Amino acid sequence: MDHRKNKGSLTSAVKNLGLTPDGRLLFATRSFRLFAYGFLSVILMIYLARIGLSETRIGLLFTLTLLGDTIVSLWISTAADRVGRRRMLLTGSALMIFAGVLFAATDNFALLLLAATIGIISPSGYEVGPFLPIEQAALSQVVSNEKRTLIFSWYNLLGSFATALGALFGGGLTELLRHMGMLPIDSYRVVVAAYAAAGLVLCLLFTRLSSAVEISHPQPSPGEAREIRRLLGLHRSKRIVFKLSGLFSLDAFAGGFVLQSVVAYWFHVRFNVQPALLGIIFFGANVLAGISALTAAWIASRIGLVRTMVFTHIPSNILLILVPLMPNLSLAVAMLLLRFSISQMDVPTRQSYTMAVVSPDERSAAAGITGIARTTGASLSPVLTGPLIARASLLNVPFFLSGGLKIIYDLMLYRSFRSLRPPEEKDDSAGA
Repeated sequence: MDHRKNKGSLTSAVKNLGLTPDGRLLFATRSFRLFAYGFLSVILMIYLARIGLSETRIGLLFTLTLLGDTIVSLWISTAADRVGRRRMLLTGSALMIFAGVLFAATDNFALLLLAATIGIISPSGYEVGPFLPIEQAALSQVVSNEKRTLIFSWYNLLGSFATALGALFGGGLTELLRHMGMLPIDSYRVVVAAYAAAGLVLCLLFTRLSSAVEISHPQPSPGEAREIRRLLGLHRSKRIVFKLSGLFSLDAFAGGFVLQSVVAYWFHVRFNVQPALLGIIFFGANVLAGISALTAAWIASRIGLVRTMVFTHIPSNILLILVPLMPNLSLAVAMLLLRFSISQMDVPTRQSYTMAVVSPDERSAAAGITGIARTTGASLSPVLTGPLIARASLLNVPFFLSGGLKIIYDLMLYRSFRSLRPPEEKDDSAGA
């Protein structure tokens, strides 16, 4: 009864945001996509190890997965406004199906590399591929400056809840199938196949988007057109976007050391935690992450977007460093959950800030380029993580590297952007 009431409250809250039918559909596709990512991430590394891949090869595979997503995102996000947003979202869904089918069908490393590089698959449980930049730009153009951060907070909250439910269902399904007599490796393969099926559902959902999601803007002058082509859609805001991209890439590089699949594998190796319990742990973690994302809008309205990003991110990274230092499973899980309870406050604020400090006709490009920078950064670290977690003496090092580098990113971000305020904060200052 309480579950239905909470679900109704969430639905009512989203409706009260004043979203158009297309906006609500984009919320739905985001939630379903993140469910699929969370569903897969809990068992992905365990599955790859069971089919015979070494930790070093898995790390290489994850790096190529994220690197391939970078190339795909660059192609799709920069072409979306010209070719069509719906068409590019459908293309991304098809590549998601392609990756899921090959991962489920073969243990051949060369074919898995092909699927990882060309297809879209999420070892982290979080957003990858071209979907997010296109959706961000579409949402930003239909909401006011004052509502933008709140919209992104709910957008991330529902995504985190979906990831949490996906992790819970993915771990629980493998356990159920094993109790029914299925071999562990086959139960993992069922989850991978279900990920491919999720890509098909996304295709069907994206076909329901109306033409209102497509961009329309005045024809630029010849000189401006040449500049836009040269800089992938950026003009006045190119220095801001490139600086943000460099910083976001550092943050994502640090995060790549502790992908959700890697952390799940770490708990499996360190404390012999099985997939069903891993699903419960990451269900709780992602629910807390979603709540933290929603809280971000309230905090940002009081202290500003940049301060919210930095002042909540540093404590979460200290907690990340503490996870492997805990002597038992209970305390390690407690540190992880505490970390997730504040870890995502920088996500909607980061997205909202990027959309706020660039020109409206640069938003698709800015979202795509900063997103690609994050994916590029995240793609480099897993290849280093594999050899580290393969050795018992270095098993904890990825947590230390990730937390330390993320703190450096926070300090650099604050120094570089504390004086560049979004329009709604300038308005508040003027009113005061």
